[in-house]
Amino acid sequence: MREAVFETLIGFAVIVAAGLFFLFAMANGRESTSGTDTYDVTARFNNVTGLSRGSDVRLAGVKVGVVKAIEADFERAEAVLRLSVDASLELPDDTDARILTEGLLGGSFIALEPGGGYDLISQDGSGEILYTRGSVDLLTLVGSFASSLGSDSAGETPE
Repeated sequence: MREAVFETLIGFAVIVAAGLFFLFAMANGRESTSGTDTYDVTARFNNVTGLSRGSDVRLAGVKVGVVKAIEADFERAEAVLRLSVDASLELPDDTDARILTEGLLGGSFIALEPGGGYDLISQDGSGEILYTRGSVDLLTLVGSFASSLGSDSAGETPE
């Protein structure tokens, strides 16, 4: 009888812990940026590997928005991202957007680097970031490095 009560209490504790994790995930998984007003900006990339809807948009390492939508432009062979950015952030029209990763196994995010221009990106939803750099595929990079090492030493004879 004691074992049945103990197992029931353990099961109840597991269910409570799972519920707390679920509430934590729901609270931190929202698309808003700290409950402030936002505006939409589009950006075109040649490669968005690792990004998904809800990925962070950061400025100097601070989250200032999220990726709202990812669509394909088949005519230009590009990925078009709609970013939701904090309305208090006024981005110059020469802002650079780059896809970065958090370490070797981390997720991808968009890093914004404002330029020095005087004109600002429109906050009415029609603004576009023109200067973008897509993500780097780590396996392709390592493979090209390894093949370049192999081709340099191939055919050489030691003296």
